[in-house]
Amino acid sequence: MPKIKTRRSAAKRFSVTGSGKFRRRRQNLRHILTKKDSKRRSRLGKGTLVDSANMKSVKRLLPYA
Repeated sequence: MPKIKTRRSAAKRFSVTGSGKFRRRRQNLRHILTKKDSKRRSRLGKGTLVDSANMKSVKRLLPYA
């Protein structure tokens, strides 16, 4: 049985926590930052976990994570 290839784009975007969950970066922090207040920008700068609805698809992209 051959090995399954990892989607390299997903491997660069997600990392695995110690408990096996996936950490991701938040969106909307690349441009048009003038209209976003500092509280919102600060929250967007912090990472978060992948929710349960998308966990299955991320696991499929990263078979050995």
